[in-house]
Amino acid sequence: MAEEAAPPERRAGADWVAHAVLILGVVLFALPLWIVLMGSTHDAATIGRGETPLLPGSEAAANYAAAWSRGTTGVPVGRMLWNSTVMAFCIAAGKIAISILSAYAVVFFRFPGRRLAFWAIFLTLMLPVEVRIFPTFKVVSDLGLVNTFPGLIIPIVASATATLLFRQFFLTIPDEFVEAAKMDGAGPLRFFRDVVLPLSRTNIAALFVILFVYGWNQYLWPLLVATSDEVETVVIGMVKMIGSESNTDWSLVMTTCVLALLPPVAVVLLMQRWFVKGLTETEK
Repeated sequence: MAEEAAPPERRAGADWVAHAVLILGVVLFALPLWIVLMGSTHDAATIGRGETPLLPGSEAAANYAAAWSRGTTGVPVGRMLWNSTVMAFCIAAGKIAISILSAYAVVFFRFPGRRLAFWAIFLTLMLPVEVRIFPTFKVVSDLGLVNTFPGLIIPIVASATATLLFRQFFLTIPDEFVEAAKMDGAGPLRFFRDVVLPLSRTNIAALFVILFVYGWNQYLWPLLVATSDEVETVVIGMVKMIGSESNTDWSLVMTTCVLALLPPVAVVLLMQRWFVKGLTETEK
């Protein structure tokens, strides 16, 4: 006998509990962001007194203009945002380019040590960044890349995770596609350009969003390499803005936090449809 459907009262109760949990989660996540947003519209004295403003103030225009043009450490937030955007974009694009080519070679080329090459890439997932941070810094320093964008980007541009994800996707491409391409006289580069890349668009978009946010949030490596104001990122700048409790302009710090949220949020919103498709689409 088929199981009887739950009575409407029970389903309504379950829905109410689920919605209550979701609302609580949204409040816990959004409340700190709201406090920071409101704090960026008040003067430093209001924040310095320990007040927690929940309504907008009258200093928004002045705070955002001051942060954008001069910051609190003498480095304009506008420049730091540009540096972070360049770093995050190049890291995301570089990781995708290297990973998709590596996965393509591992899956579609037959060469001695192919499986060994893949496992060598995969094993790097077990190594945290801290394990290789000092040898990497020594190499970058010897090459004269400290305080440069190449020094910020190149050492962290490889990604074993993205290579693994692209490999798993390429394994789902039917062998008939490969055979049809060979019958048409398509070489490896043409097959990659005309078949593999179009099928990988949603995966590339989803990975780009994830890797852009990853690059944007980088802290440890820029802290070591970017000691000059010319290449200082906004994450490092926000930490430098927080001095002792007596001389920290918390209104400008909160303003910088809000500005630092905008680029990654914009990327997520602009690519939201592709991001969701890349994570959920199974039929190519």
